[in-house]
Amino acid sequence: MCGIAGFFQFNDTVDVKKHTLRKMLTRIRHRGPDQSGVYVSEGVGLGSVRLSIIDLSSGTMPLATTDESKWIVFNGEIFNYIELREELVAKGHTFKTSSDTEVIVHLYEEYGPEFLQKLNGQFAIAIWDINKRELFLARDRVGIRPLYYTEVDESFVFGSEIKAITEFPGVNPKISPKALAEYYTFWTSMSPNTAFEGIYEVPPGTYMKIDANGHTSTKYWELPITKPEDYKYNNLEEASAKFEEIFADAVKLRLRADVQVAAYLSGGIDSSVTTSFIKDISPDNLRTFSLGFTEKDYDESSFQNIAAKYFDTEHSSVMCGPQDISKNFKSVIWHSEAPLLRTAPTPMSLLAKSVRDENIKVVITGEGADELLGGYNIFKEAKIRHFWSKDPDSKYRPLLLKGLYPYLPQISKAKGSMLKMFFGYKLNETKSPIYSHLLRWNNTSRIKNYLSQSNREKIKGYDPVADFEKKLEPKLEGYDYLTKAQFIELNIFMSGYLLSSQGDRMGMANSIEGRYPFLDHRVIEFAMSLNPDLKLNGLNEKYLLKKMMKGRLPEPILNRPKQAYRAPIRSTFISDDLPEYLKTMLSEETIKEFGIFNPDHVTSLLGKMKKSGHVSEIDNMALTAVLSTQILHDLFVNKSMPELQENELVQLDKEIIS
Repeated sequence: MCGIAGFFQFNDTVDVKKHTLRKMLTRIRHRGPDQSGVYVSEGVGLGSVRLSIIDLSSGTMPLATTDESKWIVFNGEIFNYIELREELVAKGHTFKTSSDTEVIVHLYEEYGPEFLQKLNGQFAIAIWDINKRELFLARDRVGIRPLYYTEVDESFVFGSEIKAITEFPGVNPKISPKALAEYYTFWTSMSPNTAFEGIYEVPPGTYMKIDANGHTSTKYWELPITKPEDYKYNNLEEASAKFEEIFADAVKLRLRADVQVAAYLSGGIDSSVTTSFIKDISPDNLRTFSLGFTEKDYDESSFQNIAAKYFDTEHSSVMCGPQDISKNFKSVIWHSEAPLLRTAPTPMSLLAKSVRDENIKVVITGEGADELLGGYNIFKEAKIRHFWSKDPDSKYRPLLLKGLYPYLPQISKAKGSMLKMFFGYKLNETKSPIYSHLLRWNNTSRIKNYLSQSNREKIKGYDPVADFEKKLEPKLEGYDYLTKAQFIELNIFMSGYLLSSQGDRMGMANSIEGRYPFLDHRVIEFAMSLNPDLKLNGLNEKYLLKKMMKGRLPEPILNRPKQAYRAPIRSTFISDDLPEYLKTMLSEETIKEFGIFNPDHVTSLLGKMKKSGHVSEIDNMALTAVLSTQILHDLFVNKSMPELQENELVQLDKEIIS
């Protein structure tokens, strides 16, 4: 795993270009603390910081084809690189290293952009073609690894993280009000937008070509979806056998490394499944790690202990309390580079740190199972609302919603009239392609009311939900309700929030690489071809997975009700022990100074949360959104992080000056 950065059409001296690359790489050194290198040529620079996992001794980047006409820097892992290397050797290619990076640049030489279809991995790639004078960028299918770009004057600038781009001369980030409207609705911006004006991401499953005439983007993969008449798997036994085959190989490939591979064990079914498969493939002692909370409403330690004992792993757990979250929240925003509506990424960062403290670089995790196999409550919610909509006046159908959120008293203890009022939003609009998410987005979008008058004026007339619905209408026509909901969840929430703020960023902040067997593209394509009843059977989520793992997991884990991963908010930020920096960010004076939010509205929110013992989820999210956005502005717009000094810059292990 690594971090990459670079530029095209930056016409300055070699020394300035090299110095700029070193500054860009230093900002993302956490992504690759082991080695660093640069390639500098006329108008072009490529740089890499490396976390060495495969070919520890000779894989330092940048690397080139045999004739040195194409140079590459690369962030990620190609899990099937051994098989691809054999294919290339048979075609006459020769290699200087054993790394997956060198395989990629030879694949590009052999096949051009079509080589991306051959990759099983998670990646962000940059290749400079000397003969074409063309820069090629590509990102993995579902966006596990990040890649950003901007244009300054005539220069094109890219990097694994936005903070690398901000070290390029002339880049002065400014938070986008339109992006805030998206974050305060979807929990993320709509790709390719980011939180900052003029800075974009390379969307998942996309490659770009950049030359003197400009840049083009091409989608090489998108989530496959299946209409009812085309479901490939309707039989449980047949589907189970096929899933077992594909998933076992996905796990096996992700165990490839020249360093120790560990696993997260959360106490839920997803991480227990991955651990079970790891133990079958490699019965040797496995290190597992979990996260516990001092507040019992969030803690899953009892299930984690059951799983660790069952699998006989060498298990470690890190406990997290509100003060741990508040103490580390600023750092989490620095690494997330985005507004957050949840504190959940912070404990994930602490968990990753506990792994790194044990000198482990790689963990396998269960992300993707909920999205692919119908695990989230939002899927059940959509199913119940569809059922309820057929008899809107029913007293009993809304009561089905009570059981979905046992951890939210205002729902689990609500009367039928209250449930109707809360969950009845646009109940009969079942033909909408975004029906499953209408309620969530309507509730979350209330956070926009905290914006200052000037920002509300700037986004006046922009309705992110209506805009997105219009785009999806022709695309999702004729698909079942679950497929529609999964399409939205996988393309927006998973890529934009889960894999970013909770995944890549928190892992790489601590130089930890996460690997996700459920997100192997073969698993994704299989899951999206299943009859929905094999995913969500009645209100029984992940039906296929549970049936397949019967007798292979402890019963308390196999049959436990779904518990969403959450972290405390009110007790974290409404506290006399709140760090001074966070107090300053929430002060009326600073709110006025930054001009993002209405100070009266924020003061009212804080007062309400201090007085009331029970606050709504929207209030919790609003407070987190305000604080995280304030910090984001301070770090990136005000540039409150200290400037890099010469003696802090990365020392280059490899320099190619062409």
